[in-house]
Amino acid sequence: MVKKKRSRTWGLVTIGILVLGAAGYAAAGAVLGSSESTAVEGAEVKRGPLRISVVERGNLKAAESVTLKSEIEGRTQVLYLIDEGTFVQPGDVLCELDVTTLADERVEQEIRVRDREAEYVKAEQNFEIQKSQNLSDIAKAEREKEFAAIDLQKYLLGDMPQDLQKADEDILLREEELAQSAQDLEWSEKLAQKGFLEQSRLDQDRLAKTRAEVALNQARRAKVLLEEYEIPRSQREYEAEVEEKERELDRVKLQARALIADYEAELKTSEARLSLERENLAKIDQQVEKAVLKAPVAGMVVYAVEDNGRWGGGEPMQEGAEVRERQGIITIPSAEGYIVEASLHESVLEKVTTGMPCLVSVDALPGRTFAAEVKFKAVLPDQQSWFANPDLRVYRTDIRILDKDPDMRPGMSCSLEILVDELPDTTYVPVQAIFLDAGEPICFVSDNGVIEKRPVEVGQNNSKLVEIQSGLTEGEIVLLSHPSGFSLAPASESRVEDQGDWDRTRQMAQKTPDANAGGEDAELVEAAAATGEEDMEERARKFAEENPEAAERMKKWAEENPEEAKKMREQWQKGGGEGGGRPGGGGGRPGGGRPGGGNRPGGGSE
Repeated sequence: MVKKKRSRTWGLVTIGILVLGAAGYAAAGAVLGSSESTAVEGAEVKRGPLRISVVERGNLKAAESVTLKSEIEGRTQVLYLIDEGTFVQPGDVLCELDVTTLADERVEQEIRVRDREAEYVKAEQNFEIQKSQNLSDIAKAEREKEFAAIDLQKYLLGDMPQDLQKADEDILLREEELAQSAQDLEWSEKLAQKGFLEQSRLDQDRLAKTRAEVALNQARRAKVLLEEYEIPRSQREYEAEVEEKERELDRVKLQARALIADYEAELKTSEARLSLERENLAKIDQQVEKAVLKAPVAGMVVYAVEDNGRWGGGEPMQEGAEVRERQGIITIPSAEGYIVEASLHESVLEKVTTGMPCLVSVDALPGRTFAAEVKFKAVLPDQQSWFANPDLRVYRTDIRILDKDPDMRPGMSCSLEILVDELPDTTYVPVQAIFLDAGEPICFVSDNGVIEKRPVEVGQNNSKLVEIQSGLTEGEIVLLSHPSGFSLAPASESRVEDQGDWDRTRQMAQKTPDANAGGEDAELVEAAAATGEEDMEERARKFAEENPEAAERMKKWAEENPEEAKKMREQWQKGGGEGGGRPGGGGGRPGGGRPGGGNRPGGGSE
């Protein structure tokens, strides 16, 4: 209830700020500050070359590398670590691990060796003890077999007749109780007819008679169950117990022979166990030697970073750090080639295939662009990103850089553009101009103020611009927001998934960096954002006209709290307004985010 109340409060406050912006600029402009909004009718349909590409961020990683790991069991500490970035030769000491605990383990291992020697002596004595134990176990099994036979006779001659007699006695008592309750009911009915007895007391006597009848029937059924089921079952159980004790006696004798054989084998295996413990002692000595890590090849030293699973990367390696067995400590990457590790959103996954050409720009090497190609695309989504955000599905992708550059280093940030397709001459519009009506794409075309809802056939898109295969001609004006007076039918069940995919594409158009929107195309992108602002103000004005009293209260609150109102208005202007009214809206925070949020401004729950 608290969460719902908070959601309503945020929704009212937000609408109040919009009312101030739409209907109260003159009165509140000094408080919130004026915000100019360019009225953009729409975007012009363009024709020309269109690059279909996917733009992502990633990090450099050596295509091939040698990783030195801790081979010490358990956990230990790094005592010495060579400086990162140092160029080393084969045989150079790179790291030393703490082997203090191994010294203690060696003492413990020597104790184990002595224990195994004592076990050899015990094995001979245990053999004699087991012989005596076998005699006792066999005698015990014979007694239990005898007792089971006595229990069977006791049941057949004592317990079973007694249970039958008790059942008959129960029936007799229930019959007497029924007769007594019937007589009481008869007298109660006579007294009730003459008015000497209350109706409640008469009902009690009737209930007592019914209860006695039920009890009698239960007693009779109990006897039937006893005769037909319980007695045969109990008899069979006692008989089975006798049979089981006979088999138990046989098992004890077999086990006695097996145990004697085990103790004989233990005497022989104790020597093998002693040999095994001596081997473990030698293994500890070998681990002490492996505590010093040396370079197997020449190259530059790079510290390994432990992967912390769902919580992301950990701290880099350093002296004093604790490492576990098989954990990487140092990596010596090969300078022969690099790859870019990136993550592709599920909405663009099908566009990308292995072998596609790419362009890579390294942040640390400005002005240079490197040719690359898609080397690997994961089949399943990245689990780490799923844990961090359950609504996010990204797939790990490796991009192999074809050009070599000695200035490249592992871990450098870079941007990559995967070249999906080049359309030399096509018609295109901003993604925000496409709407779905009953699951089919349409555009709102404006001709001198006359708006027409026109079906179109769309092709590829690059998250900013979409190809129009038919339905529009160059020079026409398309609206970038849903005009009033037009309704859009929901998608059918078979097209719901298409509707969701297109909605996500529209949202990504507000966040994805565009590598193709330059010159006139950039104007289309700016027009999309401006139209969303105009649409937000229009809906605020409409709310103020339909709810004047509520709008006045909200306006008053904004005037009394100017700083908070100003911050909230700025968030709305940056992010996209409430609940999907403009492309990119509908998130769980002001101005969008992931689809479906509605408990704060921008969610659209109120």
